Amino acid sequence: MTETLREINDRRQRLTAGIGERVRALPRWQKVLGLLAFVGFLYYLPYLGIPGLTWFRTDYIPQGNNWAGVLFSCAIYVLIAIGLNIVVGLAGLLDLGYVGFYAIGAYSVALFGSTQSPVVEALQNRFGLSEQWAVSWAICIPLAITFTMISGVILGWPTLRLRGDYLAIVTLGFGEIIRIVARNSSWTGGPQGIAAIPGPEGAPSADNTIFGLIDPKPWYWLALTVVIVMVFAVRRLEHSRVGRAWLAIREDEDAAAVMGVPGFKFKLWAFAMGAALGGLSGFLFASRNAFIEPTQFNVYLSILFVAAVVAGGAGNIPGVAIGAFLLAYLPERFRDFSEYRTLAFGLALVLVMLLRPQGLIPSRRRARELADRRKEAPANV
Repeated sequence: MTETLREINDRRQRLTAGIGERVRALPRWQKVLGLLAFVGFLYYLPYLGIPGLTWFRTDYIPQGNNWAGVLFSCAIYVLIAIGLNIVVGLAGLLDLGYVGFYAIGAYSVALFGSTQSPVVEALQNRFGLSEQWAVSWAICIPLAITFTMISGVILGWPTLRLRGDYLAIVTLGFGEIIRIVARNSSWTGGPQGIAAIPGPEGAPSADNTIFGLIDPKPWYWLALTVVIVMVFAVRRLEHSRVGRAWLAIREDEDAAAVMGVPGFKFKLWAFAMGAALGGLSGFLFASRNAFIEPTQFNVYLSILFVAAVVAGGAGNIPGVAIGAFLLAYLPERFRDFSEYRTLAFGLALVLVMLLRPQGLIPSRRRARELADRRKEAPANV
């Protein structure tokens, strides 16, 4: 049985490699034209209905979530996976508490942008400000990024000297600490959460004609734009000196240190950059929902985020994007089978690890690594 699975995996890998080689052999103008067509298709997706269920319909609402709303969730998951890929896929650090950065980004806009926030109310009373005063939505963006980057540095400074499972346990505790503090602190709204979180047009109201609570299409387009910008930024970062240092640390930290790569410094950079994208995704999530509370940031989400990166193909942005999209879309598509969701999710991960241990769309470097390891392994293993 093991040999059969290995043969299936080898055939699929050769087929994927062949397609990839043909795409890379295309002229540059064809690649650019294909990329622009694909981006245009992504922006047009809200008008296509739900794949596999209905097409060219925007009135279908599965269990209270319309198709554009599902697409917004998928875009948020993709943005999270891109950020976590910096930590897991490029630097090789197992972070099981990434939901903590997601929560910090969400609470950043809630605490400083909502007029119902205890922090805003305290500032109003302290400085005699109007009851309608709050920090604008645009200013909350750098605040969320700054807070999450600082929290990434604070988490990484004492813990990045650990490796492997020990680092994973510490980061898992960090995510739970953020959720428990948010639930038990009065200045975060406690278990009741915070409402009236603003969007680009201000607090939720009937005057919001574009970014309101009813039509999610503008929110999806906003999130998709942020994803595209971040993809290009991370790609540039991956091929920079910092990205090459991350790859060296992932391959062999001791060898990288001998070659003059300061491992602790670059691992701290990975935590900070990954945290910034996690905070940005949490910021968009809170702005769209206009309400957050601590139970939305549980440990299950952290496991789901890591699964998206690993199943999609750690180290490869298209791979982690596909993995995140599937993990966000499939539960919405098969809500009728919600009682068996956990079972189906576990079986799918087992099959992926057996048939595609390098991920659905792995990076070429990662695929070569696993191929070399299979060659080194005994034939009867």
